[in-house]
Amino acid sequence: MTPRFHEKYKNEVSPKMMKEFSYKNVMQIPRIEKVVLNVGVGEAKVDIKYMDVAMAELTAIAGQRPLLKRAKKSVAGFKLRQGMPVAATVTLRGKRMWEFLDRLISLALPGIKDFQGISKKGFDGRGNYNLGLREQLIFPEINYDKVIRPRGMNVTIVTSAKSDEEAFSLLREMGMPFNR
Repeated sequence: MTPRFHEKYKNEVSPKMMKEFSYKNVMQIPRIEKVVLNVGVGEAKVDIKYMDVAMAELTAIAGQRPLLKRAKKSVAGFKLRQGMPVAATVTLRGKRMWEFLDRLISLALPGIKDFQGISKKGFDGRGNYNLGLREQLIFPEINYDKVIRPRGMNVTIVTSAKSDEEAFSLLREMGMPFNR
């Protein structure tokens, strides 16, 4: 079964984008290629259980096991040694990507307290969007009782758009709640 957001992209967003930017070929229409979730866990240098909890939470959110990232260099100022675990990351493509975007846009973002919309300044100049979330508790998959401490995460939406204007239009049509 095709995810709901993928159907929306094919049936509603693609024709609108084709008309709005007057593309001559359907292959010119920007599409979402992947979504990357990244959680930094600085406390893991003190106790590895923080990393285990962060990986379990990211697994619940993404539906896929995250990759453990280790420090490439030692930094004395941060009491960090080379090879210590510092972050967990997941790259979502295909069906899992569409399901995650559906949950993010429909459930998680509107669940933020005093939500006014997300910033339009998160574009990188190449058609990709970065969104910082302050806590993982906005996702319904997270069990509130098992959370040791609220942890932020970065969500990067990589598109095939050539410009930020095209990417903004794509995400707006998909239902991303941008602020005024």
